[in-house]
Amino acid sequence: MDLENHVALVAGATRGGGRGIATELGARGATVYVSGRSTRGRRSDMDRPETIDETAELVDTAGGRGIAVATDHTDPEQVRALVARIRDEQDGRLDVLVNSIWGGDRFTTWDAPFWEHDLDQGLEMQRHAVWAHVITAHAAVPLLVARRGGLVVEVTDGVSDGYRGSLFYDLAKASAIRLAKAMAAELAPHGVTAAAVSPGFLRSEAMLDHFGVTAATWRDAIAQDRHFAQSETPRFVGRAVAALAADPDHARWSGRAVGSWDLARAYGFDDADGAHPDWGAYAATL
Repeated sequence: MDLENHVALVAGATRGGGRGIATELGARGATVYVSGRSTRGRRSDMDRPETIDETAELVDTAGGRGIAVATDHTDPEQVRALVARIRDEQDGRLDVLVNSIWGGDRFTTWDAPFWEHDLDQGLEMQRHAVWAHVITAHAAVPLLVARRGGLVVEVTDGVSDGYRGSLFYDLAKASAIRLAKAMAAELAPHGVTAAAVSPGFLRSEAMLDHFGVTAATWRDAIAQDRHFAQSETPRFVGRAVAALAADPDHARWSGRAVGSWDLARAYGFDDADGAHPDWGAYAATL
């Protein structure tokens, strides 16, 4: 419970890596504000069943305190209202900001060059995956600066300079890394760390649905994609971020892009199922 009395905001915590991160921060005792657009009363335009209410309950069950706040992170006013609520309820305290806002899968075309990709969808992806991160950091980071400490995590996909297969997707994920690097430079004088963290092949709810399997039967999907054998649960990247947040010397990671596998080696944790996935090592053999 080394994050007890710490306050975190996981923006984009409805499902996937954001949910795993929120849950693992809770497992170490943190109070976690979980934000997103899907609630039990209203689904977002993604029309998926997961909700921030469920994520908050997972945080509670893990040992922390989960607080669900419906927020569209592309709307600056809604984000400012969320941050004002945290400030008022937590006496100005915010220790960890995680930007895990995504929602771009439905805007991505993988089988066409960028000039044949729908331009509106490509730009919409940037609005959700880049602009929303900037809007959220702009509103929330002043709370960290005022306390002269804390951690900002930009969730991305991949830590190398390799091309990710779609120009618009690549631009979104590379931008998260660049945001972390730029914020690290500006936040260093204020004692705040900023880093980008990537999961490996993520066993998210959407990916399980894509393969027609469940969290219990996920190995059945290996017949469809052999790389899925190296996948990790959302709790693995969650443990990576939680370990980073609990490290009093997390400034050594500032400005860097690191994988969940890198942080697992550094901090000695395993996945929720006891496995030790290392997507970085595996990808290097491909």
